[in-house]
Amino acid sequence: MGKNKADEELKKKPQAAEETKKKDETSEQAEVEAQKAAKEDGADEKEAQAKADKADEDKDVNGETGAEDAAETEEASETDAAEEAEEDGDDAEEKASGDKKKLFSKREKKDKKDEKIEELTDRVARQMAEFENFRKRTEKEKSQMFETGAKSIIEKILPVIDNFERGLAAVPEEEKDSPFVDGMDKIYKQLLTELENAGVKSIEAVGQEFDPELHNAVMQVESEEYESGTVAQELQKGYKYRDTVVRHSMVAVVQ
Repeated sequence: MGKNKADEELKKKPQAAEETKKKDETSEQAEVEAQKAAKEDGADEKEAQAKADKADEDKDVNGETGAEDAAETEEASETDAAEEAEEDGDDAEEKASGDKKKLFSKREKKDKKDEKIEELTDRVARQMAEFENFRKRTEKEKSQMFETGAKSIIEKILPVIDNFERGLAAVPEEEKDSPFVDGMDKIYKQLLTELENAGVKSIEAVGQEFDPELHNAVMQVESEEYESGTVAQELQKGYKYRDTVVRHSMVAVVQ
């Protein structure tokens, strides 16, 4: 019995050792699995952390991208608004330029029309002025020609008047009442009247101060009646036609 017991104990020792070994292996395997699990858990944690970090990065990137997109969108909106405003400004400027061109075109047309009107008005005014000057010049020339012709005729008639005066002055006193002398005197007076009506007047001389514009002094005389420089005697009558002297009076002036 003791031997059996010892055999049994000997049998039990390898079994215990084997069990211990198995336990140890199981423990080691459990530890390895635990470490592996821990490693896997660490890897998972790292992976999770990496995923979280990546998510955060993606979030940041997305945030930055969103901000950039928003900024770009806002900038694009501002650019579009500026371009639209510029286009509107250009359209307004083109419209204003077009209106201005139309206005200038109208002004140019109006100015051309006004210039034509002014040119024609100036031409008509010049022609009227030239015609008025021509009319005045013609009237003056006609008047001068008439006066020249009248003076020429008057100059030819004056000697006839002189002869009438000389003939009547030479008539004796007893024959002054004769019909012939009376008829000659009436013809003489009628001739003087017609000359006066035509503007011919005799120049006063005797007793007047000598005037070289009217008188022609041919001699000097002494006189107690008149002062020096006064016409004392009329030798030949002078005549004026209107304001023009036809013939100067031939006179004697007191010394």
